[in-house]
Amino acid sequence: MFSRIIFENKIIKYGKLCGEKNFTPGYSGNISARFKEGMLITTSGSSNGYLKRNQIVYTDFNGNSLEKGKKPSSEKFLHIEIYKKRPDINYIIHVHAPYLSSFAASGKDLTAPVLAENVFYFGGIPLAEYALPSTMKLVENTSKFFDEYDAVLMENHGFIVGAKTIEDTYLKLELAESYAQIVLNTEVLGGAKVLTKEEAGEILKMR
Repeated sequence: MFSRIIFENKIIKYGKLCGEKNFTPGYSGNISARFKEGMLITTSGSSNGYLKRNQIVYTDFNGNSLEKGKKPSSEKFLHIEIYKKRPDINYIIHVHAPYLSSFAASGKDLTAPVLAENVFYFGGIPLAEYALPSTMKLVENTSKFFDEYDAVLMENHGFIVGAKTIEDTYLKLELAESYAQIVLNTEVLGGAKVLTKEEAGEILKMR
């Protein structure tokens, strides 16, 4: 029980941070943590920025709620598939952050090497082809990118990121949203100066 409370507290803490930064407006998005033989995930209809402990549910890796009366997020199968693919990922945050979602809604990825820090931490942020939310097609379209990447834009939808710790997961979200804003701002100034393949390669060697 004590260990579960620690996980829940982390989800609530970083959900609130996402809300304060307007990364997860209203009822949008969901957060999960790998836990025992399954995961803890926010419930359907909950708000990441205002989470209560009873809005986090324990599910198995078949998507079944293990707690009576609690319905997990409709995106549960996307989280499950990412956890199955990536044993190194313990936390996942899915949000509709405004700048990242602007790229997703425009059908544009963030793979161009514009800032050194983002090349270092992400390599790039690809765009998953649109599929109806909560469907297995969305799971297929999005999860395949986690073979190579830790963060993915979801076309006409939002953004999802995973990492070993929830702190790292959240900080990557914060960094990605700032990156999206900067890339968008460069359009006003005539477009970004993109790093060469060689320059990007030198950064990736530092990982």
